[in-house]
Amino acid sequence: MSVIYCVEDDDGIRELVSCALRSGGYKVKAFPKAKPFYEELKSGSPSLILLDIMLPDEDGLTILGKLKSEARLREIPVIMLTAKTSELEKVRGLESGADDYITKPFGVMELLSRIKAVLRRTSKQGGESEVFEIGGCSLDASRRIVTYNGTEVTLTYKEFELLMYLMRNQSIAVTRDKLMEMVWGYEFAGETRTVDMHIKTLRQKLEAAGCRDIIKTVRGVGYKCG
Repeated sequence: MSVIYCVEDDDGIRELVSCALRSGGYKVKAFPKAKPFYEELKSGSPSLILLDIMLPDEDGLTILGKLKSEARLREIPVIMLTAKTSELEKVRGLESGADDYITKPFGVMELLSRIKAVLRRTSKQGGESEVFEIGGCSLDASRRIVTYNGTEVTLTYKEFELLMYLMRNQSIAVTRDKLMEMVWGYEFAGETRTVDMHIKTLRQKLEAAGCRDIIKTVRGVGYKCG
């Protein structure tokens, strides 16, 4: 049974999320602030973390940064819960390593669908054995490593999945809807901006390593590699 940690200071939302997750067949551990969450992480290893941005003792983005800086924890998928709807705040979360975000208020079905999609993708990662190479950029699916001219490029879980899908379909223009379906595992009308924001942060990380123009925008369609 998958174990999900929920860090949320609002009692009502925390209880609602906990009940929804239990009804969905998940084991849940919920925390109202960062300190007890950190204590539990010393011995626990959740399948996924739901993390509120606004917490009383430490903001969620700072917590996310700490998670991604530790080798034992960085591969745990994180979905941010936020009341902030601005694109800038969402980009900040994605750049900090979040795999997805949900804006409050949200529906229980949406929450469960997003969690299910992330966990489904996570469970498939062990079976990959392919290596893709385009213009000096190499992606090893089994080791989950991306390098450019021998230098490793650190990506979040979703950034890696997105790049792998585009590299696997080299030179093929892939629509945003198709990327949502294949990388996130669901379709939500209007949510293709999630793809655009992940592409933006993915490009920034690749360009910082010297890898430019590997991901091209196909106007009116979506994106392609090569």
